Amino acid sequence: MIDLHTTNALCLLQAADDFRAGLAGEFSAIHGISVTEFLLLLHLQRTASHRLPRVELAKRMHVSASTITRMAAPMEKIGLLSRDVDARDARLAFVVITETGMQKLTEAMATFAKRAGYVFDDRWSDAEIEQFSAMLRRVAPVATGTLV
Repeated sequence: MIDLHTTNALCLLQAADDFRAGLAGEFSAIHGISVTEFLLLLHLQRTASHRLPRVELAKRMHVSASTITRMAAPMEKIGLLSRDVDARDARLAFVVITETGMQKLTEAMATFAKRAGYVFDDRWSDAEIEQFSAMLRRVAPVATGTLV
């Protein structure tokens, strides 16, 4: 028999997976980007300079630096990202969100918000949403470099 902690963790994973799967189709069809590309843009947009070193971006997204390089290349080709090099250390490469990338992110965020509304609006009262939000913050505390 599975204990309640394991069951709840599996429910969180399943809910996140279901949400991501529904979002993936909309992002691809409407915006031409993947959920992972959306998250990459969001990480960059949330920084003061709208840029991050490739290694730091990889850390925040829980992937390797080479994965960031592979993801960024096609996004650069379509103008969502650009590359910048540190003036003092040419080995330090930054991934930078462009104005086109910011516009794409704004459009995709509206789709994200709409889908998030579908998850909660029909099933939850405002008080339940507040309570759930408080519990989620205990499970995944907000830390530097997170998206919330």
